[in-house]
Amino acid sequence: MTTKAYGAHAADKPLEALDIQRRAPGAHDVQIDIAYCGVCHSDLHTVRSEWGGTLYPCVPGHEIVGHVTAVGSDVAGFKVGDTVGVGCLVDSCQHCHACDDGLEQYCENGFTGTYNSATKDAPGHTLGGYSQRIVVDEKFVLRIRHPESQLAAVAPLLCAGITTWSPLRHWNAGPGKKVGIVGIGGLGHMGIKLAHAMGAHVVAFTTSESKRQDALDLGADEVVVSRNADEMKAHTGSFGFILNTVAASHDLDAFTRLLKRDGTLCLVGVPEHAHPSPNVAALIFGRKAIAGSLIGGIAETQEMLDFCAEHGIVSDIELIPVQQIDSAYERMVKSDVKYRFVIDSATLAA
Repeated sequence: MTTKAYGAHAADKPLEALDIQRRAPGAHDVQIDIAYCGVCHSDLHTVRSEWGGTLYPCVPGHEIVGHVTAVGSDVAGFKVGDTVGVGCLVDSCQHCHACDDGLEQYCENGFTGTYNSATKDAPGHTLGGYSQRIVVDEKFVLRIRHPESQLAAVAPLLCAGITTWSPLRHWNAGPGKKVGIVGIGGLGHMGIKLAHAMGAHVVAFTTSESKRQDALDLGADEVVVSRNADEMKAHTGSFGFILNTVAASHDLDAFTRLLKRDGTLCLVGVPEHAHPSPNVAALIFGRKAIAGSLIGGIAETQEMLDFCAEHGIVSDIELIPVQQIDSAYERMVKSDVKYRFVIDSATLAA
């Protein structure tokens, strides 16, 4: 099936209109007409091959919300007309320990990403959500319970939302817990909203004084400007958990000092250059940990979406036509967006 899409033919080329092929739905497949697709920094990294290994033509997009238009003969959980989402994963081996535990993002045989992963479908790798429709195995389709009016702002939950929800849940953020969120961007603003709704005492960290009020408006109980040594020192040894969403290389010791005994600093951003080596003694003498977390499994993504629907949580977005994607990338590099771009997929028909 021919589908209109937007993608790039090379790392140094702008994105442009493409015609791509989608498979006919198999017995266990769900066909989705895409209404909105969020724009993730991973899209930019992949299109420009900043991480290497990009397969072209590259059609990015893994924050997908839309409506079911066809289902395979053996699909029981979805029907035509359902509002659904697709996140960063469209397949995994389904038989390793990680998959058995519902943690498909850690699939020991390698998960299939929504874009830029090897597949039997033409052109030999997956093509993502900057397109009019997509066909996905039912196991990797998520149910959206938010009202129709919020669907554009729901899209970033499929990556930014689950990337912050999974570690917050794993490290038991909730009432009586003091949780730090480092960085107030696409990920960080969701981390603040979710940790606040989970009942934690939320402290937001930013390098910019100008973001103080923004962080409070998002639900932070306190805001620390991390360049202010006195503000940082006031929180020494007081956090059980800090979620660090910053992808740029920086000094982690500034935050491990804020952990109490047995506290964890969790990283969810991959820096372009390695972080400076942390002070190991500080970890040893406090039994502290620096950990990492990758998106989330399908079950916990559904849990996150249901929690967000119940609590009225969506991302703060700027809706754009797909034709503005290159300028959106340039603005994203400058952090000039509050806090996530979302593509109106109807503009693909223009």
